[in-house]
Amino acid sequence: MPVLSRAELSRTGVIFVALLLAVCTTDAVAREFRAADTQTEDYPTVQALRYMGALIAERTGGRHEIKVFHSRQLGEEKETIEQTRAGAIDLNRTNVALIGNFVPAMNVLAMPFLFRSIEHMQKVLDGPIGSEILNSFEPYGFVGLAFYDSGARSIYNSVRPVRSVADLRGLRIRVQQSELMSQMMRALGAEPVELPYGQVLTGLTNHLIDGAENNWPSFVTTDHYKLAGHYALTEHTMSPEVLVISLKAWKSLSAEEQTIFKEAAQRSSLFMREKWRDLEEQSQRKAQEAGVTIINDIDRKPFEEAMAPIYAKAGRDPAAAALIERIRKVE
Repeated sequence: MPVLSRAELSRTGVIFVALLLAVCTTDAVAREFRAADTQTEDYPTVQALRYMGALIAERTGGRHEIKVFHSRQLGEEKETIEQTRAGAIDLNRTNVALIGNFVPAMNVLAMPFLFRSIEHMQKVLDGPIGSEILNSFEPYGFVGLAFYDSGARSIYNSVRPVRSVADLRGLRIRVQQSELMSQMMRALGAEPVELPYGQVLTGLTNHLIDGAENNWPSFVTTDHYKLAGHYALTEHTMSPEVLVISLKAWKSLSAEEQTIFKEAAQRSSLFMREKWRDLEEQSQRKAQEAGVTIINDIDRKPFEEAMAPIYAKAGRDPAAAALIERIRKVE
């Protein structure tokens, strides 16, 4: 049996350990990532997640895959956000208003009447401000990957057309489980009712609520339009969706794999926008054909003025105030 020198023994040991680590790492990281989305199977965000999964599977030679759980299979958004932060869910598509309960910068993006148009919002999110916001998630247990569009949210109800702030008085309007959204509705004179997304249809059916606020596709794909026939184009928020990965899942990836995930997420964002534009047009057309009254002769100025206390409160946080100012300055 050959006698090895101390140097040779050392080199042999290093090689053995390196090979062992390589085998273990390959076994550890080859996995199926669970992604949560509360929307239905054919919704643009769900399609975008599947598209992202296909890109990742291709780039990693099938080593990594994404399994998308749609239609609230893993719970309502508030629950899935908490599970994602704990690492029980790997990826999550959620609205910024809800994740704002955990990540402060998200509350700014959910501010009412912040964005002048969808184009303004996209320019902000596609630029340095959007990148900075996505990079701010890590201290809270997430990593921001990409923004998805969710159009403009407007108010709809079953009682009467809403053309002014006065028309909202006394109406019980469902809002997301977000204090900011409740503050907004109170400022407009309505009574906010915080309900999970999946309970809105039941709430409308049982008259627990008079209405809600959401974008065209959500209004139609959930059948809310069949029960709430007055859709007022308040377009009070244009808060986007955000795709996050749990910090635990992120740290399980190599630097190269992290790059693959980020690039795939960004490409899925562009894919989603195309699908979204088509669905918005289809949804509005379907609502019109069903006889929904669309109120577009709204004086937005009183609505915006009613938000003054909310902006005053946000302005007490120097970071939030600075971000609001930067967003408003984007041309």
